[in-house]
Amino acid sequence: MGEPVTVPEYVLDAIASHRQACREPMAAFFYDLPALAAHGCAMKAALPPGVELYYAIKANSEAAILDTLAPVVDGLELSSGGEIARACACSTPRPWVLSGPGKLDTDMHEAMTRGAEALHVESLGEVARLQAVAASLECVQPVLLRINPALPEDLSSRLRMAGTATPFGIDEAQLIEAIRAVDDAANLTLVGFHVHAMSHQTCERRHQRLLASYLERWPQWRALARHPERVTQLNVGGGIGVNYLQPAEQFDWPGLCEALGQHLAAMHEPPRVRFEIGRFLTAFCGYYAIEVLDTKISHGEGFVVCRGGTHQFRLPAAQGHDHPVVHLPRDTHRVNQGERRPWTVVGQLCTPKDVLSRRQALSGVAVGDLLVLPLAGAYGYNISHADFLCHPRPDQIFIRNAREDSESSSRRRQYAEPVN
Repeated sequence: MGEPVTVPEYVLDAIASHRQACREPMAAFFYDLPALAAHGCAMKAALPPGVELYYAIKANSEAAILDTLAPVVDGLELSSGGEIARACACSTPRPWVLSGPGKLDTDMHEAMTRGAEALHVESLGEVARLQAVAASLECVQPVLLRINPALPEDLSSRLRMAGTATPFGIDEAQLIEAIRAVDDAANLTLVGFHVHAMSHQTCERRHQRLLASYLERWPQWRALARHPERVTQLNVGGGIGVNYLQPAEQFDWPGLCEALGQHLAAMHEPPRVRFEIGRFLTAFCGYYAIEVLDTKISHGEGFVVCRGGTHQFRLPAAQGHDHPVVHLPRDTHRVNQGERRPWTVVGQLCTPKDVLSRRQALSGVAVGDLLVLPLAGAYGYNISHADFLCHPRPDQIFIRNAREDSESSSRRRQYAEPVN
């Protein structure tokens, strides 16, 4: 299973400080903003020349997350009118694009009036609707066509967005027709292509081959345009996965960037490549802390019943994995004491699907202890069915200072800001 998961001391301090203020057993998210900024800077620094890093805010669109990442990344990728509002409220204005299937005409209208850099077109029907909206505003809108290309089977991942029948993008066989439709639209300008084929990609070499397959097609795709000199952008999406089962073994982002740089340097007319990364940017900064309410044995299996559950942290159920767990005994003298046995960690919901992690080996777990689930910064709370059973929504604590000194808990509260 690799190295055990650890929680930074200042995050533990923030958890302890917040718990003192809780009247009820605790369930809360903690986001390490200094770590998020450092991780974003490291990802940006690894990029080769001519490659951009956009943040796909669907992974986590909380204001504090956006304000932390905006000064670091080149721009933002949005997929709804609501995300447009959040991006435009960001303290550091950044360029942004609108993508995704099922765009409303009002979304397109708002995107154009609020300064979208480009819109990603998902279908032939969307080309016609986008042209009508642009014409009504008497503007010329840059667009990228999203392509659903044929892909080798060995490049597949757990969640395929292309290379098979999906609602995403335009089949490569229809690309000539789609390019002609954009070229014939008086208020649209084709500036590039968008291919987001895979999600949860954990193998750098497989993703390297996937990007190479796009770049090999790039000259042919570009040549189909009436004005190929205007077609300069290739958005390769995101899809970089997080290894929740072996947290110490993560995707080799620097290795991918090095290989991509070599490939681009060898091309005659390379595109301006753009990543739109969500999960791999924000997952590592988040922690979900839940208090043990009960322990029980049922048909020989141990269950730890905790405050919260999948209605607040849907990620493990959605991904189909057993999330890593860090045990924080209420009595620090009990660390690693007591019987060590497997426990299944569940929440408060009236469904057997409310499972966060199965058969975690824990020592002496007891009522009043805390369990901390790391890697909770992406697709956790924001994809959850928070209103199920009408439980209170969890606090979200944004840690803004990574100081690890011995100041009092009351002083440390200044470093963490709760958001309900």
